[in-house]
Formats: sequence, structure tokens, C-alpha cells
Amino acid sequence: MKVEVEELGACKRRLQVEETPEVVKEAWDRAFAHVQKEARLRGFRKGKVPLSMIKLHFADDVRQEVARRLIPDVYRQALAEARLRPVEEPDLEAVKLEENAPLSFSAVVEIKPVIELGQYTGLEATHTPKPLTDEEVDHALEHFREQQAEYRTVERAADIGDLVVVDYTLTPEGMEPRSETGSGFVVGRNSVMPEMEEAVIGLLPGGSRQVRLRFADDHRNEALRGRPAEAAVTVKEIKEKALPALDDELAKSVGPFETIEALRAEVRKGLEARRAQENRQALEEAIVEAVLERHPFQVPEGLVLRQVGHQIEQARERLRRQGMDPERLPWDYPKLLEELRPGAEKMVRRTLLLEAIAEKEGLQPGEADVEAEVERVARASQRPAPAVRRMMEQSGDLEGLRFSLREARTLDFLIGHARVTS
Repeated sequence: MKVEVEELGACKRRLQVEETPEVVKEAWDRAFAHVQKEARLRGFRKGKVPLSMIKLHFADDVRQEVARRLIPDVYRQALAEARLRPVEEPDLEAVKLEENAPLSFSAVVEIKPVIELGQYTGLEATHTPKPLTDEEVDHALEHFREQQAEYRTVERAADIGDLVVVDYTLTPEGMEPRSETGSGFVVGRNSVMPEMEEAVIGLLPGGSRQVRLRFADDHRNEALRGRPAEAAVTVKEIKEKALPALDDELAKSVGPFETIEALRAEVRKGLEARRAQENRQALEEAIVEAVLERHPFQVPEGLVLRQVGHQIEQARERLRRQGMDPERLPWDYPKLLEELRPGAEKMVRRTLLLEAIAEKEGLQPGEADVEAEVERVARASQRPAPAVRRMMEQSGDLEGLRFSLREARTLDFLIGHARVTS
């Protein structure tokens, strides 16, 4: 086998590969034998078609069999010989495959860049931890009050914050009207079209109002996008939100708390843990930013596009969890690529740089570290650790676990060797 490597950039290589006619002939012979076992031809039993007839009637099948098996095998051997580890599948070009002749092709591949590590310890980073305030604790307690709120019927005009029950008839321009009875929404929560909210404000129970409106350009119903409409709204009932007192009774209704002070202490404890995590993340990002500034390097385009695709799929999954069908929305993928590319590229640079530092400093997690984390996951899920490990191996999550442990150890190392100022 002959393998020549041409450098096309920091992250791109072209392999010129040529395999000997002898290897190609062996592959062709194996393909003939494989096709002969399955071949059916009138006048012959399955597997008994003569080789001469196979060459005459099944030449395309044999060629496809050779290409399917030989080219990937030769490609893998060429990568091993060139000591390359591509990050994506190759682009094969100029493939020449004939019986009794050399196999030749070129493969353009992307690889991780060689990162020349400079200074990454002793760097100065600015970080001011954000303290938890009493106002934030009060706000969280207000959330509990909101959860326990009741809506009580009132005889007055509707206002922002009220729950209104309405009957309405909606007539999109050029379409049949559609009516709903007993539909409820809270004014000001943007759960209905803004014109509908404005229409009910100031109406007494039994009051009606006509309003013109326009559907959003990205409405989930494609037929209604941007279409004007008329709506007739009648308020049937108005309910005012009543919040419970912030007292011991509220604490008891929320959980196993005898007093409001016990609830406040638990809320503060949870918020402090979350704030500590946020402050830690901010510190990590400040230090990583300082390291990235000292290490400019190119990244593979394939990894950037993969990261963009991952972010788009996350957005689509969030829509699914909200009960929306992402397939019915107008996705401008070229625009999304332009908007997401800078952040995706930075994320790839961050990952590759932390990986390089981990390798140099020997920060790879050992099997004991991996097993300890698997045990923790098993305890949390109340499943046997061996079963959890098998599931993680099959799903690929075990490799992701190793990656997370390595990154955490690398970030600990960088923080421990940084000069942090506030």
C-alpha cells in the first residue's frame, strides 16, 4: 500500500492511497465467491451458478461487494499508516476500482489541530462571587404564595392579573369563523393574542367587544400566518387572584415545615447551593477565557457544524416538551448557522484546549473514578451499578461520563493554578 499525505490546512489533510493489484484480486475473488453463494439464475440451483456466468450476469453485484468491503478496509489501514484520527467521515475522490488493477482514491479528512500549549497556569482572572440577597429569598417565597393562590369571582371590570372566562368568535379573513365558549386565560400572561387581552380589559361580566387582530408570521398554523382577523369577545366571568398570607399555615401546605422561618431557612439553603454552583461556573468561564486568549488555533469545520446541529436539536426538543411540533415552524437554517457559528466555534476551541491540557498534565480519570461516578448514578436511580454501567456502555453515556470527569479535573487544576482577583 502507498499512502501520501498532503496538508491542506491546520485541520485538513488529503490522503492519496493506492493498494496493490494482488490485494484487489483477493477481494474480487472473495466477492465472486460471496455472490456465487446467493446467485439465482434460470437453469441453475442457488449457489451452483458457474463462475463464468457470475462474471457475465452479476458483474455489478461483484463490483459493489468489492467496493463495500475493500475500500473501507484500505481506508482504515491508510489512516493507521498515516497516524491520522479524523473527526468526521471522509470525502472520497477519484476512486479507481477495477479487477486486476490497483485500487486508488484520495480522501479528504478533518483532524484535530496540533495545539502548541503556552502558559495556562499562573494566569490572572477577574471574578467577583455574587452573594445571595434577602430579596431573592423573599422572591422565592412569593413563588410559593403564587402556587397556593386562589381565584375568586368578582363583580367589577377586568384588569391585568385577572382570570377571565370568555366566549369568542374568531373570523380570519377569507376563512370560516370559529367559536369557543368558556375559554379562560389570565390577563397579562401573554397566553393569548395581545389584541384579545386588550379587548377584555375594562369589560364587566356580560360585556362584549369587537376587535381586529393579526396572526403572527410564525404561527403554528401555516394557513393563519400573517392573516388579519375579526374577533367578537364576551366576558362571562372575572376572577381575582387572592394570595395566602406568608405565615406558618403556608409553610405547612408547602411541605414538612412547622413554621414560615423553617421554610425560609430551607429555601435559603437551596438558593445558596444554586448560587454557589453559578459562581463556580462563572469562575470557570473567567479562567477558561483567560487561557483561550493565549491559545489561538483553528478548529475543524465538521466539529463546529456538529455543535451547531446539537444546539438546533436541543431547541427543537425544548419545543416538543412544550407541546409544539418543530416541523411546523419556519426554520431559517442558513440564518441559524450564521448566528450560532461563533458560539459553537468557541465551544469547540474550549473542548479541544481543555483536552490538550488534560493530556499534558495527566488528568485523565482512572477506572476507579469512573466506577465511583457510576455507583453515584446507580444510587440516585436506585438500580444495580453493573446494570447501570451496561446501559451507559450501550448508549455511549459512559464515554460522556469520562469526558465530564476529565473536564472537571482540568478545570479544578486551572482554578488551583490561577491568580483570581475580584
